[in-house]
Amino acid sequence: QEQLVESGGGLVQPGGSLRLSCAASGFRLDYYTIGWFRQAPGKEREGVSSISSNDGVAVYADSVKGRFTISRDKAKNSVYLQMNDLKPEDTAVYYCAAGITIATLESRVYDYWGQGTQVTVSS
Repeated sequence: QEQLVESGGGLVQPGGSLRLSCAASGFRLDYYTIGWFRQAPGKEREGVSSISSNDGVAVYADSVKGRFTISRDKAKNSVYLQMNDLKPEDTAVYYCAAGITIATLESRVYDYWGQGTQVTVSS
């Protein structure tokens, strides 16, 4: 059964860093574009970043450009989201998703979703 599992969330102070991991079981992430999304309480889900399957093209939401970096580790069948200079407004549940698509922050094109990991940025 295809499954995505996020990890790496937690509580961090403003200005701090976290690295989120998205691991897959039952399928290879190499063949899929992977997206990171987040949802804060009372807000709609928003796309954060995405990396394509074939050429590794990455896209980022304007709110995270220059602070977040998405990457793949094919040997570990995982995708990572390095988050630096975290701000309180980054607080949300973060989800990874896999789909057969170009790199995009449009959530509707992703087929597989993880259960999410909580990121809280607070002093």
